[in-house]
Amino acid sequence: MLASFAFFGFNAANAQSEIQQEVNPNAPEINFEQNVIDYGTLEQGADGNRVFTFTNTGKEPLILTNVRASCGCTTPKWTRNPVAPGEKGEIMVHYDTNRMGNFHKTITVTSNAKTGNVTLTIKGKIVPKDQTQTTPVKTESQSKVSKK
Repeated sequence: MLASFAFFGFNAANAQSEIQQEVNPNAPEINFEQNVIDYGTLEQGADGNRVFTFTNTGKEPLILTNVRASCGCTTPKWTRNPVAPGEKGEIMVHYDTNRMGNFHKTITVTSNAKTGNVTLTIKGKIVPKDQTQTTPVKTESQSKVSKK
């Protein structure tokens, strides 16, 4: 009896998997111009904004239901309205450039596209600002002392 229950559970899981694999042939498709943005090396406090641009190459409107960053140092903002077939949308990402060192963060995009979730990546390095001298420096006096 236990074996038949295990077999039934396995068949139910396979049936659900097959149902999930059936995809609407007209479903929207999300295609990003780039999936990785490399900030390179930036000074602390530099502009941390970057934009991921995508196109709906499917036949139905594309709806982004959620865009989630891997940590609180990265804040995404995205197109909230449906993106018509052939149209473009954007996901703006802000990274907190006051955090020093290398970074590698992911942004998970959830939508009604055929592909389901898409993972985007930002990476780079934040270095300290150059210390500019703001205190006056004592220089040699230019007055001449006369000898008598």
